[in-house]
Amino acid sequence: MNGRIERWFTTHGWKPFDFQLRAWQAYRDGRSGLIHAPTGMGKTQAAWLGPVAEFLDEHPRPVPHRRRAAACPLRVLWITPLRALASDTTRALRAPVEALGLPWTVEQRTGDTGAALKARQRRQLPTALVTTPESLSLLLSYPDGRAALSTLRCVIVDEWHELIGSKRGVQVELALARLRRWNPHLRTWGLSATIGNTERAAEVLVGPGFDPSRLCIVRGRADRRTEFVTLLPDQIERFPWAGHLGTRLLGQVVAAIEGAGTSLLFTNTRSQAEIWFRQLTLARPDWLGRIMLHHGSLDRALRTEVEKRLEAADGVGLDDPARLKCVVCTSSLDLGVDFSPVDQVIQVGSPKGVARLLQRAGRSGHRPGAVSRLIGVPTHALELVEFAGARRAIGLGRLEDRVPVRLAFDVLAQHLVTVACGGGFEPDDLLAEVRSTHAYADLTDAQWSWALDFVRRGGPSLTAYPRHLRVAPDDASPGRLVVAGAAVARLHRLNIGTITADVAMTVCLASGRRLGTIEEGFVSRLRAGDRFVFAGRVLELLRIRDNAAIVRPATRASGAVPAWSGGRMPLSSHLSEQVVELFRQAGQGRYDSPELSAARPLIELQRAWSRLPAPGTLLIETTTSRQGHHAFVYPFAGRLVHEALAALLAHRLTRLRPVSVSAVCTDYGVELLGSEPPPRDEAIWRALLSTDGLLDDLLASLNSTQLARRQFREIARIAGLLVQGYPGQRSPARHLQASSEMFFDVFSQFDPDNLLLEQAQRELLEGQLEFRRLSETLVRIAAERIEIVATARLTPLAFPLWAEHIRSVHASGEPWNDRIRKMVVQLETSARRGTDARARAAQADRHGSTSRQARPAGAAAVGAGDA
Repeated sequence: MNGRIERWFTTHGWKPFDFQLRAWQAYRDGRSGLIHAPTGMGKTQAAWLGPVAEFLDEHPRPVPHRRRAAACPLRVLWITPLRALASDTTRALRAPVEALGLPWTVEQRTGDTGAALKARQRRQLPTALVTTPESLSLLLSYPDGRAALSTLRCVIVDEWHELIGSKRGVQVELALARLRRWNPHLRTWGLSATIGNTERAAEVLVGPGFDPSRLCIVRGRADRRTEFVTLLPDQIERFPWAGHLGTRLLGQVVAAIEGAGTSLLFTNTRSQAEIWFRQLTLARPDWLGRIMLHHGSLDRALRTEVEKRLEAADGVGLDDPARLKCVVCTSSLDLGVDFSPVDQVIQVGSPKGVARLLQRAGRSGHRPGAVSRLIGVPTHALELVEFAGARRAIGLGRLEDRVPVRLAFDVLAQHLVTVACGGGFEPDDLLAEVRSTHAYADLTDAQWSWALDFVRRGGPSLTAYPRHLRVAPDDASPGRLVVAGAAVARLHRLNIGTITADVAMTVCLASGRRLGTIEEGFVSRLRAGDRFVFAGRVLELLRIRDNAAIVRPATRASGAVPAWSGGRMPLSSHLSEQVVELFRQAGQGRYDSPELSAARPLIELQRAWSRLPAPGTLLIETTTSRQGHHAFVYPFAGRLVHEALAALLAHRLTRLRPVSVSAVCTDYGVELLGSEPPPRDEAIWRALLSTDGLLDDLLASLNSTQLARRQFREIARIAGLLVQGYPGQRSPARHLQASSEMFFDVFSQFDPDNLLLEQAQRELLEGQLEFRRLSETLVRIAAERIEIVATARLTPLAFPLWAEHIRSVHASGEPWNDRIRKMVVQLETSARRGTDARARAAQADRHGSTSRQARPAGAAAVGAGDA
């Protein structure tokens, strides 16, 4: 450990952790790798002080302060996945630099960075630059990029688990490959707190050609304490459904917030965040100004205000009006931002994943030695089991793996144009560079030739359109390819990146103040005078002008809640395994957690009316209702897998016999509703659940062409076929979709070998339908015992599926949620009758009034007929 750093630590009363010392030594040894440690344990300093110590070793005597122009040249790039993290990270990196008197500059460069600072950075980059994947690609797109980055020694990728499983991760891999070619001794380090496959993550970061002996995984202490409690409702609903958001626990949540200093209340969707913020302010109007809202659709200025208020709370008294009581937020505050004043995290609704819950828990007590405090708020009774399963998985150290993306041809096409803008490339040299990444290690010569042809002339079907000629031979250097003109380069730089979303419409007050963005699809359904909830207030739409919704505060206190895409969070495989295991334990009479004990009425009713799920067994329930004949299948594989499975089973059933079948799903299972009774033969179910002909049957069961057309829009945008527009002049979503479908049809007809079509199909299977996990699920089921149970009525596990079906196909004049509530009343009445009958039978047994041989048959008949 460097003496000056050691004295700085001592001055603050700190002592470095062992994993930090190991990370610093590994960096000084010239190694690359991954630092994996719980949130708040000091990963930032573990990565940052390695380069700092290296400089101090090279300059044992203090170097006097100098002006920016004379500061040390670029040494470190710090890549962060979110703009919101850049400012906080920059401050954290500056602290030791200033305390140790280093002649370094530490700056950030993101989409939020001002034009003046960007201009200065074009002339001279700082010693350490905090940036995003998109801004790094922009740096690579300038002809002087190589010279500006020639002094680089280290790249640190923060929150690597957030990038590795996405196209942004591929973008980072390609950028790192370019930087390593320019700087052969470059060291690369990733930081992560919540990832299961750490070895694979490290290998993807450094590339397949990296010397394994130089790869280092530094693991931090895993003994950080997390206090985890779940709020329990006074009364358990034995027939839960997902159509309501659990605000019945609002009183307990208010009490929890009241008893703490500052809380972060996480919801899984922006719609939930708007609802909970509204409910909290109505419940405690005296907290107005001390409760704030933070999600990705709010304007950057509003989010920055929240973050500054959180930071300012450090050192402020608990009852001081300046201290925030609560921030209602979504994943926009999941990562990295160090808000040490946060005392507790409240998670509304099942987190659906273990790593996600642990990441959010780490937002509280965000400092070494502190305790993370987490409160779970179930929105229905089955989520009690999910919270218990999450606690169990955390205790076992079971975190989800992140699967890296491979052969994303749209990202490759974009990168080729980026490199062409940055001074051009020799195709053979760039091919070797691209193949040095994990994402393109298996890229074939034919695929490479296709990518070159695509950026040079748009492939065989677009040669007549000059706009698609983006890369051309360099007149001054035969064999070298460069960008086809300054106009092409300008437009490309405006659209660099892999982040895609539905086109959003700006929401502005009539005064001109910008509140944020709402997806165009929601606003297009509104008329002038309609009210909706946004930014924590009820707004009235005045008019739509220039892609902006002009609004004013509404005089009435109710309105529609916007729905945003991207809110589908399927239950992870690790969490679903724990849920099934807890059902098995309950079946053995073991209710070892408060959540499981609270859910006991639901669990015991499920066991009385049917069976409980268990590892090694696939439960299938069949029953009949006014709607028809139902089969409920419970693989517990998550919503996305079940969506594909539902379509597959319906298709195979109709192929087996001419019958009308509809299907819906939840995270736990699939409902098949048909006009004829479902199979009772196990052999038939095994055939329906077979992997034989899986891909062909799945594609036949879906309108896969139409789904691929929708998927193709994102691919076309990243590949450069679509231009979202210039700043302030974004194209409407319907125009982009129409254009992408036109390209899809042209390629399908005139260029069927276009690799973007193949990619659209692959992404549909791997992403939207989770084909790999579906296949694994069916393989698992093949080795399990199948238990088919005929039930007299809907069971607690079947009811959420039935409710989902009613919501999806509802066509009567009666509101669908009223119909569901009526069914709950009917089922609860049946359950009480059955309970009363069993109680009377038990009482008679105690008094000896009925013989043991005669009573069970009669009691069972009462329970089955009335319950």
